[in-house]
This record gives sequence, structure tokens and C-alpha cells, in this order.
Amino acid sequence: QVQLVESGGGLVQPGGSLRLSCVASGSIFRIFNIAWYRQAPGNQRELVATITSGGGTNYADSVKGRVTISRDNAKNTVYLQMNSLKPEDTAVYYCNTYPHGLASWGQGTQVTVSS
Repeated sequence: QVQLVESGGGLVQPGGSLRLSCVASGSIFRIFNIAWYRQAPGNQRELVATITSGGGTNYADSVKGRVTISRDNAKNTVYLQMNSLKPEDTAVYYCNTYPHGLASWGQGTQVTVSS
């Protein structure tokens, strides 16, 4: 079973940048599509970006042009580079396999965008 650990969140001012990391255990990581999700207080978890095992990417309209998802299979890691951050990006960010969410949901990493 794949286990995933998120990191890289923090407090940043509007317009700032963060790079989130999602580190996976297991040598079969490279065969999985991976997604980043986020959940703001009082809201449902929403899909932010996906990356296929072959490197194909897709983004939610709300982050398109500001966010880049990438993966380094040698490091069992998927990244989420977030630029031009807005207060509405404030949420806990999670990663999981996509589309079936095969890993147990971790604690995520908190991103807070505030001046």
C-alpha cells in the first residue's frame, strides 16, 4: 500500500510562493497517478491538480496558470509549486493517488495566505 506524507506549507503573504512536497513510500510509486487536493474550513475537499504516471498534468480552473505539479520518481516525490498565492488558496493541502484515493489520507500541510 502506498503511504504519502505532505510537507512545505506555511504562512505567506498574498502574491507569494510555496512549494509543497508529497513523499511516497514504496517502489511502485511511479505507476500511480497522483493528485493534490485541498480543503478549506467549512468546505469540501477539492481537486487542485493531477499528474499521471507518464507526467501528464491537469489543473483546476481556480489555480490554472499559478500552480505547477511535477514529479521526481527517483525521489518518490510529487511537488506542487504555487505562485501568485491568494487568500482563497488558504487550506490544508493533501496528496493521494488519483482517481481512487488508494492511500490513507494523511494530515496534510497547512497553507495560509494572509497579510
